[in-house]
Amino acid sequence: MTTSAPITDSHCHLDFPDFAGELDAVIGRAKDAGVHRMVTICTRLADEPRVRAIAEAHDGLFYAAGTHPMSVAREPMAKLDDLIALARHPKFVGIGETGLDYHYTAESAEVQQHSLRIHIEAARRTGLPLIIHARAADEDMARILTEEWKNGAFDCVMHCYSSGPELARRAVELGFYLSMSGIAAFPKSAELREIFAAAPLDRILVETDSPYLAPPPHRGKRNEPAHVVHTARVGAQIFGLDYEEFAARTEENFERLFRRAAQPERAG
Repeated sequence: MTTSAPITDSHCHLDFPDFAGELDAVIGRAKDAGVHRMVTICTRLADEPRVRAIAEAHDGLFYAAGTHPMSVAREPMAKLDDLIALARHPKFVGIGETGLDYHYTAESAEVQQHSLRIHIEAARRTGLPLIIHARAADEDMARILTEEWKNGAFDCVMHCYSSGPELARRAVELGFYLSMSGIAAFPKSAELREIFAAAPLDRILVETDSPYLAPPPHRGKRNEPAHVVHTARVGAQIFGLDYEEFAARTEENFERLFRRAAQPERAG
């Protein structure tokens, strides 16, 4: 599939073993599909050098790093100074992913919350956007984001948004962004599509979260950045736009939030 409208995959995991030995081909297919930028996300700080190397080796690739909530109990606690130091790299564009996940790892809720607050402070100090993973933790997530916002403003995207309407409303009220993944394109995701439809268009991003959550017609297979165009086509339908207009609007949103990726020559 090819398209002339440029678009960004705002969240993928190109360092995962699913792409081993195929990375150049995967990136090439993305570029052919019009995906001119990708943000590859590091979920364990120990892996940051590998993720950074991928971003450094390819034009149009940027990266972010943090400790994923599902692994935070098994990893060393992220240090504020370390996150701030990582943020000095010109291709480092966001803090995270971090967040709360009580679906599989509710037993580590307290340590997840502590880690989340450290990442929020790093976002506040660096001016880079926070990248949030939220699953089965809507009330605590809304509470912590609201509390921390009162301590000082920060930018944020609720990545792969699939939580409920109340958390979505609270996030939008705080000026945050909601990112649409392949889940929004699943046939049974009508309620999620309604949540996105109720949000302002200027707060919408698109992503793959690849190698996970491939949208139709690739559902059940490995996802990759090229497939973000399928999710974007569903997004265009949700907002009653043609693909080119929706892609342009999400590009504007991405560049407003990820300012360093919008002007990489000025980063540093």
